[in-house]
Parts: sequence; C-alpha cells; structure tokens
Amino acid sequence: MILLLDTSTPECKLTLVDGEARYEYAWQADRELARGLLEFLVAKLAEHEQTLAGLDGIGVLCGPGSFTGLRIGITTLNTVADSEHIPIVGTLGEQWRDDALARLAAGENDQIVLPEYGREARITAPRK
Repeated sequence: MILLLDTSTPECKLTLVDGEARYEYAWQADRELARGLLEFLVAKLAEHEQTLAGLDGIGVLCGPGSFTGLRIGITTLNTVADSEHIPIVGTLGEQWRDDALARLAAGENDQIVLPEYGREARITAPRK
C-alpha cells in the first residue's frame, strides 16, 4: 500500500493506494494537525488492516501551501520513511498524486522531502 498526503491547507487529504484501488480521506485538521496527524494516519491504515511499517511507499505534496501545515506533514512523513526504511517522494502541482506514484514505481526515493512554500516563509515575531 502507498500513502499519499497533502497538508497544504487546513483540510488534511489522505489517499491510500492498494493496487488499482484508491481510498480518499479528508480531515479538517485546522490547528490540531501536529497533535492528531499520526493518529489519523494510523486509524485510516488500520481500516485496511495495514500499518505504517507495512507501507511500500510514501508520496507527499511538498507545496505550495501553508508553512505550518507543510512543515508538520512533511516532517512527520520524513520521520516515518526514515525510521521504517520506506521510499518517500515529494511532488508539486495538480497531478502530484500521479507524479508521486510514477516516481515510486520507477524506484525513486528522495530520502528527505523539503517543503516548497511558493514564496519566502512569512514568520512573525513571538508575542512574548
């Protein structure tokens, strides 16, 4: 099974690909992405009797999008890919899912995906 994830907006979008079958899920994560992302992924994989360790590949939308959303999603998947020795690829654009699947099928592995924000990150000063 291949996991595809988009955390570029407040709505987290997950696609699980098992052969020709695609399963689409969405979660309105808003400000709970960091707290709930792993739980969301594990729960959806469990619905298909699958675990993170059993994944064949990971694809992630690397941008453009929300600075925090991309950072959390990509960091989480980079960590899973590294710890479980799973190939990971990052892609851009409207056809990112198909591009990620093609890259994984070709045996590609970015090892570490970096976010593409589409502009310079706008980081505000701490309030305190």
